[in-house]
Amino acid sequence: MRVPAAASVEQAYAEVERVTRREAKNFAYGIMLLPRPKRRAIAAIYAFARRVDDVADGALPAEEKRARLEALRAALADDRPAEPMLIALGDARRRYRIPDAPLAALVAGGLQDTEQTRYATAEELLAYCEKVAGAVGLACLPVYGDGEYREEDAVRACTLGVALQLINIVRDVAEDWRLGRVYLPQDELEAFGVSEDDIARGLVTPAWQALMAFHAARARAHLAAGLGLLESLDRRSRLCVRAFAGLYRATLDRIEAEGFRVFDGQTRLSAPRKLAVVARGLLG
Repeated sequence: MRVPAAASVEQAYAEVERVTRREAKNFAYGIMLLPRPKRRAIAAIYAFARRVDDVADGALPAEEKRARLEALRAALADDRPAEPMLIALGDARRRYRIPDAPLAALVAGGLQDTEQTRYATAEELLAYCEKVAGAVGLACLPVYGDGEYREEDAVRACTLGVALQLINIVRDVAEDWRLGRVYLPQDELEAFGVSEDDIARGLVTPAWQALMAFHAARARAHLAAGLGLLESLDRRSRLCVRAFAGLYRATLDRIEAEGFRVFDGQTRLSAPRKLAVVARGLLG
């Protein structure tokens, strides 16, 4: 892979770090604990994932979304990119030997969001989560390990990413509904007696709470399994992952404590509360 000029690389990294600080609601609190080179590389991965999300969730016609996502996938093979995000990502890929597959999987997940709005079963949902979030874990893993990692760590990193996406699904039910999507598996909606009309009306019923508790338990099981990754990381990478995973867990704790009332947009943690969670993580 051709290395861009140093000045361009510095400017590109500055841009992806700005994107991460502005857009990453939990991620940025974790990566600030990393050494600067690793922090910048993770920010480049995040900025790429953010671009995929922005295209998939945007207001463009589906055909244009797909064209832009395919262009992003093609850009991964460009050894002389002009865009800052791709310059930074290219440098990070070279330095840490980040594989192509998880980045391509992120694009595949974005394309899936333009084509599929319902998931029949948990298995189908988890396969989607592996693309849009497990792939982020796989892309970040070489950065944490300075280009080296074990296969079992890849499984844990993917599982951790899936866990965070499952928590997002709990948190973002109303937002996803407005985008025309229902990620909660259709067979589970039926089994718990929750209709899509209930979601549209924002009804918090005992049936809804039981369904969400079931989904939250799935997220917690994935989170516990994924956090086995911490055993293989160096101290600062371990603190980073523990911090942002702790923020997601705290978000789920709050949602659960409030009876899964996720329709009013009040489920996100405040900045002081996030700092308190990170501080607790630093103290072990």
